[in-house]
Amino acid sequence: MTLQVLRDGGWLHVTLNRPEKRNAMSLAMVEELLALLAGVADDRSVRAIILRGAGGHFCSGGDIADMQLAAAAIQDGDADAITHLNRQFGRLIQAVDTAGAAVVAVCEGAVMGGGFGLACVADITIAVDGARFRLPETSLGITPAQIAAFLVRRLGLSQARRLAVTGTTLDASQALALGLAHIHTDPTSVNSVLEAVLDNIRKCEPRAVAETKAIMNAVGSRPLDTILDEAAAGFSALARSETAQAGMLARLTRQPAPWAQT
Repeated sequence: MTLQVLRDGGWLHVTLNRPEKRNAMSLAMVEELLALLAGVADDRSVRAIILRGAGGHFCSGGDIADMQLAAAAIQDGDADAITHLNRQFGRLIQAVDTAGAAVVAVCEGAVMGGGFGLACVADITIAVDGARFRLPETSLGITPAQIAAFLVRRLGLSQARRLAVTGTTLDASQALALGLAHIHTDPTSVNSVLEAVLDNIRKCEPRAVAETKAIMNAVGSRPLDTILDEAAAGFSALARSETAQAGMLARLTRQPAPWAQT
């Protein structure tokens, strides 16, 4: 197993666990993460997925050893080996991006390549002092093929292009300034910062979070009228639910909503 997984109530703590490789993302890790995300995709008792890396690093990118294996497979007749490897990582990024639960990435040490991609699709990215964010692909003679689109969406075309054509390394404060990260903290405070983030997520109803994320992710890929029509129907269904009625009553009576107490 390449992951450490801990369920703590509504929180699913997922630690990339290849510290000897600075948590480089192997195909095995990608497929373990895909299976994990698929298993909780419709589980609204999972309020947040917290991604971290073992050994002081978030993720140093793709595992070059897997690339070499895929190249060897091509020599043995599997012409699509590298394409499959690359696209599987893209499927992982998409799965994280479309997760119904809130996704929090705690970025320490190396945040490169695939790790950069994960940081780009987290709902909340915490940059810890000492973190180094970088897209190294073009300096290796390849492209950030499965990351580039998400980088553009996160930072805008201008900044995405700058990072891609220079391979510039960003520190935690620079990642915050560009909008890649949402919170900048020091190592001694990271756990208390994470707890504060989770306390805020606890106040938000899980189904409403999932449906809000789905509306936002649809922007730009579907006609606006369609998005708004479907959003209105979803709003109506939620507003009439017992859950929302309890939430609105709690607001009127100045009490915590039922979901905020779990």
